[in-house]
Amino acid sequence: MSAQKLINLDYAAGKPVDPRVKEVMLPYLEKSFGNPSSLHHLGQEAKTAISQARKQVAELINAEKPENIIFTSGATESNNLAIKGLVNRYKDQGTKILTSKVEHMSIVNPIKYLTTKGFESILIPVDKYGVLDLKALDKEVDEKTVLVTITYANSELGTIEPIKEISRIVHEKNKILHVDATAAAGQVPIDVQDLGIDALTISSNDMYGPKGVGALYVREGLRIEPLLHGGGQEKGLRSGTENIPGIVGFGKAAEISKQEMQTNIIKLTKLRDRLIEGLVNSLPYTYLNGHPTNRLPDNVSVRYSFVEGESILLSLDVDGVLVSSGSACASKTLEPSHVLLATGLKHEEAHGSIMFTLSRESCTEDIEYVIGLMPNIINRLRDMSPLTPKELKK
Repeated sequence: MSAQKLINLDYAAGKPVDPRVKEVMLPYLEKSFGNPSSLHHLGQEAKTAISQARKQVAELINAEKPENIIFTSGATESNNLAIKGLVNRYKDQGTKILTSKVEHMSIVNPIKYLTTKGFESILIPVDKYGVLDLKALDKEVDEKTVLVTITYANSELGTIEPIKEISRIVHEKNKILHVDATAAAGQVPIDVQDLGIDALTISSNDMYGPKGVGALYVREGLRIEPLLHGGGQEKGLRSGTENIPGIVGFGKAAEISKQEMQTNIIKLTKLRDRLIEGLVNSLPYTYLNGHPTNRLPDNVSVRYSFVEGESILLSLDVDGVLVSSGSACASKTLEPSHVLLATGLKHEEAHGSIMFTLSRESCTEDIEYVIGLMPNIINRLRDMSPLTPKELKK
């Protein structure tokens, strides 16, 4: 990389740990290293720390009580625990699992696995913005349905789903709703009681906490089968000695996110909208992916006709700008994103997409720098592309 300045606009792949989070974690890496299952004072210190973190995470999403929060190793485990744990517990009530066509791979692959065990999977379509088709959902929820699992906000498109309407449809037929809020929790307000969410996946690192920690909210009275069996930690739903430093950091990150959410929403929305305007208006055949307004404050996903997202990514990297061409968890394949294809894009259109994700550290100067870079990059790539019309080439 030749540039001196590094501008990270790929925060969906991972966020830095907030210094305030790191500060509260340090004692549990050094002196307060007790096992919360121990009866002596070191163990009780750890147990108290977990209780405090559980309370902080519960307050972020307005859970009925802290005990409804189950700590895990991250969003992938939480999604697996929710999906496998719920369908196995309630399989006598049905074997049909409903989800959308734009889910993360940590939803897609557990469901694929369950189809090998006798469960049926139905993928509900979305519109051009990635918004779930509510009529199709209503039609599919029936007596055979055991679980509906839908993302709160899509990490690639930025689109926020109509969760309250989805919840109404699901609960009118007395079915269970799991929501993957990995990309949304800490970014936008979430009230599980008001929205009628039965189970909710949350990630620490997506709100400036440490990696390797997540949580699953489980509504009071809802039963779930554990994936891990052992010492019975986390109400028997997640056995294994708890990651005390990580959990403590997660709790602090949740607390900070709740306190500073509105300020961050205002700041990031302003930067987001300026970036969208600057990118889309600077070049022809440039389009915004996802919903134009009902989207996460930190997400900008655009597509450029006649070029590939990977080429744009590498060109930006040379200039010191880090971005993504889609979900980091799906970056090992060169296939176009299933999320983008589900919105009706053709393969070549999906291939031209690039995703910018902002953070608390993003600033106006960074946004303007990127806006200024893009015309030269795209024009150069279009000049080399055999797909570009002659009138667009220099």
